[in-house]
Amino acid sequence: MDLLEAIILGIVQGATEFLPVSSSGHLVLVSWWLNIGTPPLVYSVMVHLGTTAAVLVYFWPEWRQLAYAGYVAVRRREIDVESNPYLRLLILLIVGTIPAGIAGLVLADFFEETFSKPAIVSISLLITAGLLTYSEWVSGRTTPGSLNAPTDLDAQSETDLITRRLGFGDSLFIGVAQALAIMPGISRSGSTIAGGLFRGLSRPIATRYSFLLATPIILAAGLKQTLDVLTGAADVDDDMGLVLLAGFFSAAVVGYLSIAIMLQFVRRQKLYGFAVYCAVFGLLSLGAVLIQG
Repeated sequence: MDLLEAIILGIVQGATEFLPVSSSGHLVLVSWWLNIGTPPLVYSVMVHLGTTAAVLVYFWPEWRQLAYAGYVAVRRREIDVESNPYLRLLILLIVGTIPAGIAGLVLADFFEETFSKPAIVSISLLITAGLLTYSEWVSGRTTPGSLNAPTDLDAQSETDLITRRLGFGDSLFIGVAQALAIMPGISRSGSTIAGGLFRGLSRPIATRYSFLLATPIILAAGLKQTLDVLTGAADVDDDMGLVLLAGFFSAAVVGYLSIAIMLQFVRRQKLYGFAVYCAVFGLLSLGAVLIQG
């Protein structure tokens, strides 16, 4: 892997980790289109850590409050979600993370085989397109409920609305949707935003919760890959330093910008554009794979 390839794949990872178009699917298909080959594991570690840094920095105010709420609960040995809304949000995120954690432990090896099968990844992108389209259609037909919110709320107001009104059943449902994204080509952010829309959340609220819910999973993936490298499960070439830094910083910067852009986008626009993109890219990639044989 050369420097340009590292930057390109870092940009792809940073953008598609948070846009509802599947980062894993794009890494597979972009690598296939450009004939780059499968990136080494240590590179995957660095771009995952880059997107982890992006989401942690962007949502640092929320995560600082969540960490403090957890610390206070442990110190006092008391779980009072009524008087401590951020503790409630922390528990919601834990509940929502459980399905993806179980799926990752049980099915990771099975689905990792699809990383070498662009045709299957292309079909999964078509599934993502259908999921985004159907969730928007259902959301448009649903009578606005208590979880819906005006599109002009600021970040703090959106987070406060999540802490007050999101139910544990809602969080578990969205967590199951997130677990589907273990399949390359199924967008993690797309499936969780769609899950939120199915549960009656407004698009901005569903998107903000999706990104908060993403943090533990992205962090866990990065830490697991880091452990694989440190324990010798993956080789690291001595001359890869610049390539790894390029991947990390390109993924981090583009990831941060993608979060900001997506949160603004969903305040005014529906997800149909992303659905069309996934459908077109999936069909083109599937056609190219079939033609190549």
